[in-house]
Amino acid sequence: DAAQLPADWDILFTNANDNSNEGVVHSILPYFSVQFHPEHTAGPEDLECLFDVFLESVKDQINNRPYISVKNRLTEKLIYRPSVPITTKQSKKILILGSGGLSIGQAGEFDYSGSQ
Repeated sequence: DAAQLPADWDILFTNANDNSNEGVVHSILPYFSVQFHPEHTAGPEDLECLFDVFLESVKDQINNRPYISVKNRLTEKLIYRPSVPITTKQSKKILILGSGGLSIGQAGEFDYSGSQ
């Protein structure tokens, strides 16, 4: 339960379906955890950055580099930055392609074997 987290722990991920807590991060110490499989994602590299943060933190410790908060690293990796500016120009014309009108009894299905 996210409401019962100790003082130095913060929510990292929340399930959008049931609002359950799916990840925590310590605000000071280099600890974080998720309650899902970050390597099994919708996209090809969706949450691979979690492994990057872990490895960067370990390498910093081994090489005696100044401590950077895991929470800050995760926030920096997870923040959305669009790579291409979003255009707000309205379209003047829209072309819709299709198979034509359907008659009663037709399902509008497409035959991938190419026999249509």
